[in-house]
Order: sequence, then structure tokens, then C-alpha cells
Amino acid sequence: MKKNWWKYLTIVLLIYTVVAGFLIEAPRLNILNESIRNLFFHVPMWFGMVIILTGSVIQSVRYLSSNDLNKDIGADVLAKVGIWYGVLGLVTGAVWATYTWGRMAGWLADPKITAVFVTLLIYFAYLLLRSSLNDEQKRARVSAVYNIFAYPLMISLLFILPRLAENSLHPGNAGNPGFNAYDLDSRLRMVFYPAVIGWTLLGYWIATLHFRIRKIEHKLEEE
Repeated sequence: MKKNWWKYLTIVLLIYTVVAGFLIEAPRLNILNESIRNLFFHVPMWFGMVIILTGSVIQSVRYLSSNDLNKDIGADVLAKVGIWYGVLGLVTGAVWATYTWGRMAGWLADPKITAVFVTLLIYFAYLLLRSSLNDEQKRARVSAVYNIFAYPLMISLLFILPRLAENSLHPGNAGNPGFNAYDLDSRLRMVFYPAVIGWTLLGYWIATLHFRIRKIEHKLEEE
């Protein structure tokens, strides 16, 4: 019971996010209006992706220092969940762009979105690399090294290069102010921060379930 406290916390936070996210009074911000509610679903996907991929690279480093294949499996499942969060971030961003600007053309041309596409391609290549190697130890070593090099590329693509661009619509990029400059309404913060924690914990939960399945499959293969 005590070990599963974070699972109950995840459920409570996500229920709170969905209910409060749709029911609180949204501030009347220019252009955004009611679409600001996507703040509780779109942005946490990016936060969750970065946090989960950080966990993945940590597991890769731990594998190289221990040669424990469990760490390699952990890196793999976390990377897969992180990729899915990136895809969900793109989908929710497309929905937000459609309802805010009436079209997705500007969204697709945004440097931040280009950076996300490149990041996902880098991590899709990580999955392809793993699938191309049959030997467990070799696959674990090569993919761990790749993961360690992929992580700083992700950080550069998502947090550094978009800030240098001249035409980004995302807050905090291309000279645009961050969310705090757009949003001084404490009601949004009261939902946004729990949403980030809840969605990230959900990703970790999914990764732990996938990890258990992989362990069972590995055990059956040995038998």
C-alpha cells in the first residue's frame, strides 16, 4: 500500500487536472480565449517527455557502469514512453494551433516544432538501432552510448536553438516572453503544475508496466 502511494497521487492529480481544467474560469487572453485550457494537456506532454527521456539516459549511464541488463531495459522503455509523449505533444499542439489560428500552417513552420520533429527522429533512430542488433550485451552498450549522445542534442534542439530563431510563436522563444508574462492568473498555475506532475507520473507508471512485461518475456525466453 505504502509503495503505491504515488499511483494514487497520479490518479488524483489527473482527475483534478481534467475536471478543473475544463471547469475553472479561463482568463480572457488575446487570441487564446478558451483554448488556453490546452495549457494543461499540451505543455505537460513536453515537460513529461523531457523528464522521462532524462530518466532514460540516466538508466543508460547506470547500465554502462554496471552491465546490468535491467538498466538497459529501463532505458528502452522510458525512451519509448518519452517518444509517445512527444507525439502527443505534437497532436495537442496541432489541435491548439487549429483553434487558435484557424490553421496549422504557422504551427508546422515554427522552429520549436521543427526541433521536436528532429528530436523524435533522433529517438526513433535509437529504437531502430536497438532492433538491428541481436546480441543483448552489444545492443545494450551501443544503444546506451547513442542515448547518451542523443540527450544533449535533444536539450540543444528544444531549449537553445529555438531561442535563437527569429520567428517562433512559442513563449520563451525567439525573444517572446515566457508563460509568466502572458499569464499572471493564479488559477491557471493551480492546475498547470499539478498537471505536469500528474502526466509525468502517468508516463513513469506506463514505463514500469512495460518494464514488468519485458522482464516476464525475457524470463520466458530463457526457459
